[in-house]
Amino acid sequence: MNILVTGGAGFIGSNIVDLLIDNGYDVIVVDNMSTGKKENINKKAIFYNIDITDDNLYKVFENEKIDNVIHHAAQIDIQRSINDPVFDAKVNIIGTINLLECCRKYDVKKIVYASSAAVYGDPEYLGVDEKHKVNPISYYGISKHTPEHYIKVYNELYGLKYTILRYANVYGIRQDPKGEGGVISIFIDKMLSGKNPVIFGDGNQTRDFIYVKDVAMANLLALEKGDNEIMNISTNKATTINELVDVMSKIIGTHLKPIYASQRKGDILHSYLDNQKAKELLEWIPDYTLEDGLIETIEYYRLKYTNDEVTAVKEK
Repeated sequence: MNILVTGGAGFIGSNIVDLLIDNGYDVIVVDNMSTGKKENINKKAIFYNIDITDDNLYKVFENEKIDNVIHHAAQIDIQRSINDPVFDAKVNIIGTINLLECCRKYDVKKIVYASSAAVYGDPEYLGVDEKHKVNPISYYGISKHTPEHYIKVYNELYGLKYTILRYANVYGIRQDPKGEGGVISIFIDKMLSGKNPVIFGDGNQTRDFIYVKDVAMANLLALEKGDNEIMNISTNKATTINELVDVMSKIIGTHLKPIYASQRKGDILHSYLDNQKAKELLEWIPDYTLEDGLIETIEYYRLKYTNDEVTAVKEK
């Protein structure tokens, strides 16, 4: 089976590609390399350097006989969506429509779409389940939710099956702290460099942190299960940012105190997602505790930084 992974050189996408290849799938990666990295691309994957908004995207489908699509290429920075909503919409909405048109024309069987907890906005109750009303408070939340409607209508009109996965806060290996990194990768980068992490707000805001390998497994399972359903991919647990820093400090072995700054516009105060539907329909359950995921992630960055330093010395 030929699986196309958009954004397959990025953080989540590359972890999905690795898992698919380990399970015997033939994988084609599409990535414009704006945030993706060459070293993330599995050597067994076929790679196309192309943007999902490109008119020539159809050539990938024409050449590779795609069976299913896993769609992760996106603009993911909430603050950039506020500063440049046109770009945000072009990538996340128009890019997805362009991809869906290719799926229609080349008889793709199913699309697995990476959506976001941002579609819910400020929760009216916790944990947020899929019946919670959709009320995004950022342009990013709007641009991740809008394609869900297009995907549903493509199913109704053309029979394209889908599974929509709404992610909690994903973290893990390959997340880039220098680009559109999540809070965990940014904190690790600061703390391993001996710098104080910066918390926007008082640190009592809560998030649901899900490890990237658990997310990858959900995508693998969604290829065969959960047809025409929307489901949350999460741990169903709330962690405050202050608690997060405490756990990370213990693993790293540092006593750096966080610096507190003003809360940012578009940031939600409290959130965690109910994951019961994914457990039932995908027969999926997260394997990693927060501490387990952090230990693996921190070790990855420690090794990466050591290798980068060695390379820099050799190049001098």
